[in-house]
Amino acid sequence: MVKIGHIELGSFPLLLAPMEDVSDPPFRALCKENGADVVYTEFISSEGLIRDAVKSVMKLDIYEKERPVGIQIFGANLDSMLKAVDIVEKTNPDIIDINFGCPVKKVVCKGAGAGILKDIDKMENLTREMVKRTNLPVTVKTRLGWDDNSIKIVEVAERIQDAGAKAIAIHGRTRAQMYKGQADWSKIADVKNNQRMKIPVFGNGDVSSPEKAIEMRDKYGLDGAMIGRASIGNPWFFNEVKYFIKNNSHKKPPTIYERIVMAERHLKMAIDWKGEKLGVLETRRHYSNYFKNIPNFKEHKMRMVTSDYSTDLYKLFSVLKNTYNEATVLN
Repeated sequence: MVKIGHIELGSFPLLLAPMEDVSDPPFRALCKENGADVVYTEFISSEGLIRDAVKSVMKLDIYEKERPVGIQIFGANLDSMLKAVDIVEKTNPDIIDINFGCPVKKVVCKGAGAGILKDIDKMENLTREMVKRTNLPVTVKTRLGWDDNSIKIVEVAERIQDAGAKAIAIHGRTRAQMYKGQADWSKIADVKNNQRMKIPVFGNGDVSSPEKAIEMRDKYGLDGAMIGRASIGNPWFFNEVKYFIKNNSHKKPPTIYERIVMAERHLKMAIDWKGEKLGVLETRRHYSNYFKNIPNFKEHKMRMVTSDYSTDLYKLFSVLKNTYNEATVLN
């Protein structure tokens, strides 16, 4: 049984990775319904939180149906991070996660996210002080290192554990790689195989199929898989992995009709949460995957990603539901 603190997660939990403008409450709810064991919020700036910035505060919204849910925060200033912990704690998440892995320049240049991989002492101290500040379990998400010449992830993970973190998720790339090349799970396995490690070690990066998740578990011995890009426009992915683990065969994919219904529901939930303009805009990135590999669908997808009005999208979804009835399947 894998646990984060007192939270029991089963034998090989699947975690929805924190993704900016993706892992919002509507999408987290859909992933949770479809097999995600833990979901994480988009990353939230500690500086934005303590300044009461609207976008940062809005990301604190969590709902009972998502639990267990972790709120992820990033920053490099200890005082700001501790104040952010106080603010986050009031929203009553199950987990507080620290982002030590975001490779984006505007985060890194402030010494936050993956930028802190250049200062392991600071990384350890931030973790220790945040653990002291809250009774909630604190987890960490990070990368292998800053670049290929500075990979010290075994030492880093050990120090993070000793600072009181209850789990660590490791993306199998360096900051220098960004999202290019192949994730190196063998270095994550080195962390897991360190006899001093007692907390769960979750793998992240390139978990793009049920077979990959099985490989992460069986070949590399990791405690669970954190899934990011494979879930975009595909909240069914978590249950597909679980079905494969249980039956050693692939779950029947959702029908075209089910995809249309899910995309329409996703849009409505997004608009209900963040309003018409953002709801329409931020749901666009999901449509390519919702309707992947459907013949003669390019024109419909183009309309979905260029329309600025939900009324147009709802009309299109209605037409598509009449075109592709519930019996229509993908070959």
